[in-house]
Amino acid sequence: MSERWVVILGHPDADSLCGALARRYVDSAREAGREVSLFCLGDLQFDPVLRHGYRQPQPLEPDLQRLQQAIADAQQLVLVLPLWWGGMPALLKGMFDRVFLSGWAYRYRKDSVWWDKLLRGRRAEVIVTMDTPGWYYRWVYGQPLFRQLKHTILGFCGFAPVRITALAPVRGSNSTQQARWLEQVAQLAARG
Repeated sequence: MSERWVVILGHPDADSLCGALARRYVDSAREAGREVSLFCLGDLQFDPVLRHGYRQPQPLEPDLQRLQQAIADAQQLVLVLPLWWGGMPALLKGMFDRVFLSGWAYRYRKDSVWWDKLLRGRRAEVIVTMDTPGWYYRWVYGQPLFRQLKHTILGFCGFAPVRITALAPVRGSNSTQQARWLEQVAQLAARG
């Protein structure tokens, strides 16, 4: 039986460079024999705002129910997103707030500061496009988005390893550079 992968396009516009990268990743992964589901967040119908915080339940819309089930059934989660204002787009953050819930993605232990990682046993691949040069994002800004995804979201819920690939700088890139990025993404997907 082939591995199941879930690819989430975190850019709200499926016609973006991120959209092209996500589609190329999916095509290459399928060619390598994986069963892949693609979720374009901009096309899903859901409220990205956690209206009452975690004080009371907010029922998941059908699209989020399908996404949550796909993640539960998958061996690998792949995120393709742009870096905006040093972080992720609001729509992707809203998806995490709504889908990665206590009791499903993690569970705090009673009378303890520790928690159970309920999504343990899954891997994650993150592909990020940036206008900021990679060296500047690392040495000047300290890679806040990478740390957040790797440690306080995906790692917190049990994903390991979490691999991050940064494609930068997008601003000023030409079609030749973008074709190289598409091929790089295809190779990542083929290798798994």
